[in-house]
Amino acid sequence: MVIGPDTAVLLLAILADAVIGDPAWLYRAWPHPVALLGRAVNWFDFRLNRDGRGTRAAGAIALGAVVALAVTAGAVIHWLLSAIPYGWAAEALVMSTLIAGRGLYQHVAEVGRALERGDLGAARAAVAKIVGRETADLDEGGVARGGLESLAENFADGVVAPLFWGAILGLPGIAAYKAINTADSMIGHMTPRYRDFGWAAAKADDGANFLPARLAGLMIAGAALLVPGASARTALAAMMRDAPRHRSPNAGWPEAALAGALGLALAGPRRYHGVDAEDAWMGDGRAECTAADIRRGLGLYAIACAIGAGAIAVLALA
Repeated sequence: MVIGPDTAVLLLAILADAVIGDPAWLYRAWPHPVALLGRAVNWFDFRLNRDGRGTRAAGAIALGAVVALAVTAGAVIHWLLSAIPYGWAAEALVMSTLIAGRGLYQHVAEVGRALERGDLGAARAAVAKIVGRETADLDEGGVARGGLESLAENFADGVVAPLFWGAILGLPGIAAYKAINTADSMIGHMTPRYRDFGWAAAKADDGANFLPARLAGLMIAGAALLVPGASARTALAAMMRDAPRHRSPNAGWPEAALAGALGLALAGPRRYHGVDAEDAWMGDGRAECTAADIRRGLGLYAIACAIGAGAIAVLALA
């Protein structure tokens, strides 16, 4: 594990993300790194998966190539910045673009604000940006539940997983993880077009998120100790009982923890790309979530992020 200066750079990256996030003006002029990864995935999809005929082998080649490009770019940037004065600060800024802490908070908060205004249409539009399910027919409870589920799942793969791989492998590790996660989000679907071609991306993402997802659930349970009205005990109980029943091997851990901590029921039946998904419920509380629940969830999320930053700080000082 990379302990010391590189971990200190990762801690600075966390702080930079918390303060700056993803400034829109910058990415109007220059593509976000994840957008560049997405273009690479699209390039291979177009050439190796014409008309959905791509095989598992072709998908594995595409994934390997995208990950290799990401790792190479991360290693070269690290090497170049290590050789110049204050290059560590620039590297921290680069790392911060691959951590989604502030951006996730803002997206979910936008859903909550729309619900508080009573604007269900705006709330549906806001939640559609952060969930993969169909949102046009969601009622207020369904929209709020979708926002909270996205908050939990993306805490694991947008915050905890980048920190986990960054602590172990530095910038190249975060870049490799983001390449896998981006590929999974684009082609790792059980649809006719991607059932074979996206198989490698889906399996790699499951493996890359195995430990981070479980750590995220524990961090949410830990945060519940510091939030009035939240229950760490119920969060842990919901994780152990419900997470193994989730259709995803990873998403159920943070979702069940958040549901248990707040006394809610998340997940359950949903619809993706015209296909009904009969998923198990995470938590045994109230399924009709509200804007107030989103506010509570965001408070829990902020403390869980602080726990993650504290863990990286301990590694940096070790």
